[in-house]
Amino acid sequence: MITASIMDMRAELPGGGALIALDLGTKTIGTAFCDAGWRFSSPGKTLPRGKFTADKAAIAALIAERGIKGIVIGLPLNMDGSEGPRSQASRAYARNLEALGLPILLWDERWSTTSAERGLIAQDMSRAKRAERIDSAAAAVILQAAIDALAGGGF
Repeated sequence: MITASIMDMRAELPGGGALIALDLGTKTIGTAFCDAGWRFSSPGKTLPRGKFTADKAAIAALIAERGIKGIVIGLPLNMDGSEGPRSQASRAYARNLEALGLPILLWDERWSTTSAERGLIAQDMSRAKRAERIDSAAAAVILQAAIDALAGGGF
């Protein structure tokens, strides 16, 4: 199941469960994880983006390793809320991941990279280190917003 609805995702996971978030870049995939109680997210690995079969295998390995119950994928909407080519690419990626058998939530990722970068700057992280970690930090921002809505009943 692929949805953009918090209510649908919550219905698929009535007992909660650990989630993985993906921030899909053109060269890398940022990952983040949350606890089963949907309280906090933390950045994971940044995966090199390649052919989809290799991406899927790497994501499947992370899912198995951490007992993941659902996937959150950042949906890059335009500032007016409309969808462009990048949104369509994220939807296609989600359709390809559907074979993993987990519910997938598409979550608005506007401002996630900006927010993540501000957090890394606040930690006084060098530009080079920020470049290495920005995608996973953005995935953590996306995931935290999604779990706040899932846990808090917001939609």
